[in-house]
Amino acid sequence: MEYTNLGRTGLSVSRLCLGTMNFGPQTDEPDSFAIMDRALEHGINFFDTANVYGWKLGEGVTEQIVGRWFAQGGGRRDKVVLATKVYGKMGEWPNEQGLSARHIIRACEDSLRRLQTDTIDLYQMHHISRTTPWEEIWQAMETLVAQGKVLYVGSSNFAGWHIAQAQAAAGKRNFLGLVSEQCIYNLLTRYVELEVVPAAQHYGLGIIPWSPLHGGLLSGIIRKMAEGSAARGTTGRSADALAEHRNTIEAYEKLCADLGHDPADVALAWLLSRPGVTAPIVGPRTMDQLDRNLGALDVRLDESTLNRLDELFPPVGNGGPGPEAWAW
Repeated sequence: MEYTNLGRTGLSVSRLCLGTMNFGPQTDEPDSFAIMDRALEHGINFFDTANVYGWKLGEGVTEQIVGRWFAQGGGRRDKVVLATKVYGKMGEWPNEQGLSARHIIRACEDSLRRLQTDTIDLYQMHHISRTTPWEEIWQAMETLVAQGKVLYVGSSNFAGWHIAQAQAAAGKRNFLGLVSEQCIYNLLTRYVELEVVPAAQHYGLGIIPWSPLHGGLLSGIIRKMAEGSAARGTTGRSADALAEHRNTIEAYEKLCADLGHDPADVALAWLLSRPGVTAPIVGPRTMDQLDRNLGALDVRLDESTLNRLDELFPPVGNGGPGPEAWAW
């Protein structure tokens, strides 16, 4: 396993992050435990979850599964850099969501209880709050850090100017502020290259891409459909995206075949080669999927391959960052 620092911090994390969103809804508890154990065997020390995962209002199903896994002992908690999130709706009352100081403090306490731990290593704001002042947000986060309940704070789904706002406010308080941004980023979705990635690099935030395979469309979906083994990409929004990009994805899968690499490995390797990226999030439903994801670490894409990928999946405008992407 390869490791790198999370943004400008001294914290070492694996170049792949284990996403747990499938634990509960798609993967039962025994299999979830086995996947987490296997992740540690592979050297993956960075686990990502959220209080809303499990999609049962207020229950924190996935956090509970992770917590019961920690409770088995064996040094599991000490080996893991644990990331979870706050913002989502956790109850029917008005203050049971968002980024008010009240909700941040209460949600952290609830996550700690479900996760059966004393400390959250990376506490991420799951979405921007347009109605809460940064002074209130940072006061709450500073309290949690002072209490030892949170070590680092990150963002997720922020715009570049939100990152700038957050860091300006944190700087006035002599607070470390954000250390990471978790955003959708893959070959098919490159909007963050315009302003989010440049902002993250400027302020020293590590980029943690979610949906690195774009809902399975970059995992060899056309080949899998022909084989009858496709589990994703054939319904809903994924099916619509496949219809829109089918010719491109066919050309992509041919390129991967010519390279002798699995399409999922190439998609992850491309992200690993991008400036500012710390660790793409892989969200396996099965042990086999986790094992196969590790192949990306052995893939090195040469300049001609990177250029070909840019031809197949063009960056937005003239390519990031802005304003050069859309102006002279």
